[in-house]
Amino acid sequence: MVIKEFKEKPVFNFPFKNHVELNERLNLFDFKRGAKISGSGWPVYRNLGARLEWALINYMIDTQLKHGFQQFMPPLLVKEETVFASGQLPKFENQQFKITDADYNLYLIPTAEVPLNGMHIDEILDSAELPLKYMAYTPCFRREAGAAGSQERGLIRMHQFNKVEMFCFTHPEESMKTFDWMLSCAEEVLKGLELHYRSVLLVSGDMSYAAARTVDVEAWLPGQNRYYEVSSVSNCTDFQARRSSIRFRGKEDDKTQFVHTLNGSGLATSRLMVALLENNQNEDGSVNIPLALQKYLGGISKLLPED
Repeated sequence: MVIKEFKEKPVFNFPFKNHVELNERLNLFDFKRGAKISGSGWPVYRNLGARLEWALINYMIDTQLKHGFQQFMPPLLVKEETVFASGQLPKFENQQFKITDADYNLYLIPTAEVPLNGMHIDEILDSAELPLKYMAYTPCFRREAGAAGSQERGLIRMHQFNKVEMFCFTHPEESMKTFDWMLSCAEEVLKGLELHYRSVLLVSGDMSYAAARTVDVEAWLPGQNRYYEVSSVSNCTDFQARRSSIRFRGKEDDKTQFVHTLNGSGLATSRLMVALLENNQNEDGSVNIPLALQKYLGGISKLLPED
């Protein structure tokens, strides 16, 4: 169910292109050499493509720091019990990359949600500390990328992508209020980039089994003629806390309760990059850079074709 929309879909008075076609002249990504290095689903970002990716990451970090999140740089490889505690195992075992040999049994993180939740496994928190508002930028690794049709070429589905993750530990009575606040933090990124998006409340059958409430924030991608998720905000209530044994001690007595945990992308960059390129393109193949990103690019306001 769509619960919110921002701006209108762009209207082009010329035959618009998808991001793969735009890239033929902009040369922001090298899909062939990425495949040469690692296989399909692992692109190489080059020159202004790499700079624009870092501009997005820094803009998102600054946006979430403004909201009072503490920033972390967690490990990208984590123990099996850490992945289980977050709810990624056993259901999503086939979507994980892992290292298993005589010395290690570690998983590459599919999202920073996993290590951020893992930081407080087997701990009792002081209620006065809540809510804990954490944020981390990390690469994310997933096996889900694949050949889902010609429209999902390029950056739409990848094995490795960048994401700024929000994660909160809250008092149970505050978790729904925290959920609404985290959703607004995610939406603010898209508003600042002046991109059309919609927020969709998921029905229970479409949610993760760990979540009690989820809203997906979807950006409009003209080249794909559809919306794609760029953020998903979930309230997991006490599901992860029970798996992780993360509790808090109340003020009035010595009893402990499980915290509630919430997570949300703030945001994931690959599809956001597609939205930027496709929604801001011009007839000559150039792409306008939103004002919010220009300070991270030394004042560059437009991407120009190289030929």
